[in-house]
Amino acid sequence: MPAVRHTSFAPHIAPDTRLLILGSLPGVRSLAERQYYAHPTNQFWRLLGEVIDRPLADMIYDDRLNALRDAKVGLWDVIRSAERQTSSDSQIREAEAHNLAALIAGLPELRMIAFNGGKAAAIGRKQLPPLGRIAIVDLPSSSAAHTIGFAAKRDRWMALRGAL
Repeated sequence: MPAVRHTSFAPHIAPDTRLLILGSLPGVRSLAERQYYAHPTNQFWRLLGEVIDRPLADMIYDDRLNALRDAKVGLWDVIRSAERQTSSDSQIREAEAHNLAALIAGLPELRMIAFNGGKAAAIGRKQLPPLGRIAIVDLPSSSAAHTIGFAAKRDRWMALRGAL
């Protein structure tokens, strides 16, 4: 299968965002459905639902996004575009990063940035300006391919509550 160039979505943020969760690049299913974390085995919506105490996984997509906005949680990806053969982050090549510094500059209430997975952290941390007051958290990936188990992931994701 040849590598295809993929482009991420627009950010889902509001000016009063307190917690910004950054993934790497949407997977094939997410790109096809034009929805963050659309693959049914990805645990993102369950994990974040635990953090904000809302049943996000049971909601339709637009309601999920509204619940995040109400909780002051924003979503985006660290990669603007990249070549990739499959949905695996290990397949990402020729990545072009988003301008995270510009985004963060427009979020005066931001308290925490969380990277969903190792690839997001490796690329995203290089894009960050000095942050001083903003906490940075590296999370275990919500992908089912990261097999440490839901409970172990949830324990680490609960640190996000400190921003809300």
